[in-house]
Amino acid sequence: MEVNKILQGNTLTVLKNIPTMKNKKWAGKKKIDPSRIKTELYHDNFQNYKKYGIPKAQLVIADIPYNIGINAYGSSTEWYIDGDNKKGESSKAGKQFFNSDKNFNLVEYMHFCSTLLIKEPKEKNKAPAMIVFCAFNQMQMLIEVGKKYGFNNGYPLFFIKNYSPQVLKANMKIVGATEHAVVLYRNKLPKFNNNGKMIFNWMKWPHDKKIIKIHPTQKPIVLLKNLINIFTDEGDVVIDPVAGSGTTLRAACELNRHSYGFEIDRNVYKNAKEKMLRNIQISFLKY
Repeated sequence: MEVNKILQGNTLTVLKNIPTMKNKKWAGKKKIDPSRIKTELYHDNFQNYKKYGIPKAQLVIADIPYNIGINAYGSSTEWYIDGDNKKGESSKAGKQFFNSDKNFNLVEYMHFCSTLLIKEPKEKNKAPAMIVFCAFNQMQMLIEVGKKYGFNNGYPLFFIKNYSPQVLKANMKIVGATEHAVVLYRNKLPKFNNNGKMIFNWMKWPHDKKIIKIHPTQKPIVLLKNLINIFTDEGDVVIDPVAGSGTTLRAACELNRHSYGFEIDRNVYKNAKEKMLRNIQISFLKY
């Protein structure tokens, strides 16, 4: 499959040609128009979205800062040099993940999402949605803030891990092994692709062992693909306002969804561009 990558200023664009419908894998699938999937990552704040003219989204999916401040690595072995407390504290001790975390504006984020989601169509099973990964104690706050911006409904999602990053607390208490998110929508239930199967509000959190980790709160691509498949169709638009590692964009691209993301940290943007999104080309050349 042919892949073209274009870098203009602080914008990375990946264009991927869609396979022909003659392939049995694509038989019965709705033909996508236009026939090229666009993936763009902007080195900019999502508050500046208007200057890029990006289209309205079927799904906004993002991971907001968890407000854990200087204790970001508090229960992790990364607090110490080589994970050994006998060697003393590492450079990550007493630090937050990123300097930009403390400046995250939730009100602007909600306004952005309410503006960039498509309007609710008259047809059933076509309405947009927003998925926000968050800390457990942020869930209700997000639901309440969302109501002020037209997201009148919401429900929680729980993700179950078979491991825990809280290694240093293992002999002190029951350690955390879950992640959380909320699904927010306006009035109509959002688009829902369940293939006739019941989907619970808890899911397994797979370990992305084959995917390079370039961000401390990086989400598994397999998990993101599952969510994108449920709430969107091929050719739909997915937006990640705080793109981080770029896994949301990669997952969307691999599922033939257009995707757009914003990342203000220069190093994170550089890693996403050179490592995570470069793998898109490597992956799709195999098809």
